[in-house]
Amino acid sequence: MNPTTPVQPTEQISELLDAMSRTGFQGRKLGEAYRIWREMIRDPDCTILLGISGAMVPAGMQECLITLAENHYIDGIVSTGANIFHDICEHLGVRHYRGHHMADDETLFEKGIDRIYDVFAYEEEFRDIDSRVERYLASIAPFKGSSRELIGRIGTWIASERPEGRSLTATCAAEGIPIFVPAIADSSIGISLVMARRAGVEVEVDQIADTDEITRMVEGAGKTGVVYIGGGVPKNFIQQTQVIASIHEHDLGGHAYAVQFTTDAPHWGGLSGCTFEEAISWGKETVDSPRVQCFCDATIALPLVTSALVFSGIQRTGRS
Repeated sequence: MNPTTPVQPTEQISELLDAMSRTGFQGRKLGEAYRIWREMIRDPDCTILLGISGAMVPAGMQECLITLAENHYIDGIVSTGANIFHDICEHLGVRHYRGHHMADDETLFEKGIDRIYDVFAYEEEFRDIDSRVERYLASIAPFKGSSRELIGRIGTWIASERPEGRSLTATCAAEGIPIFVPAIADSSIGISLVMARRAGVEVEVDQIADTDEITRMVEGAGKTGVVYIGGGVPKNFIQQTQVIASIHEHDLGGHAYAVQFTTDAPHWGGLSGCTFEEAISWGKETVDSPRVQCFCDATIALPLVTSALVFSGIQRTGRS
């Protein structure tokens, strides 16, 4: 047996996480998550897919996500529509604010303030973005395509609309990183799409095209690594690509690497807490894949791991 090694305080975050991987409990899992993601980045044959759920952008994780895209530590993203909507808001100058989780929600409603745990935002400003997106949709009508195509076009639009803005959506459009939103109807972007439809605008998002496109991306890659921030629809949408590929005679054996940050537990039977070991039974993960689930709030884990990756100086091999 290998003994645990006490962590020595250090100002180097990459050294800290390396050291934590030789400790115990979720500290070790966090260190292992950093190590496995680093292995993915060093593997020139690996295509890395990132799943994003939870209110990461309102919680202040936007720059971490942008940094991952700028450094090509990821090759494709599957996100909830909400995260992309909040990302668009930030790019266009609509902010989220520090509030309190014990605020009086009736009073907040009367003042037009929406609460996301301890983060506040103005409903009127959100509705303004809804309307701006609706007007953009009208400008590209008639449109029929995948959410990947639509979000890519929105990324280019917001970059021209406010060049000084920063967003994951615009960054990915510029870097050629596809963003899929397989449950786009379940978001404020979906609200804008309904507004446009009721106004007679011909815009249709083909969600089955999303499924086909990301599966073909996985089939073409041959070897994939996955990183999940939370779980939900983004996690399963990426996981199921291995099953779909096997049905179409591209049996890839499962994802080759896997990392997840989640606060859900496997014994409730939900997808967000489902273990990667369980996924092996479905053919979604390879039997010998380096894999780890860190049971930790992603707003704690993501800044630490992103910082460790960036300041370790690691660069993507064989990627633009």
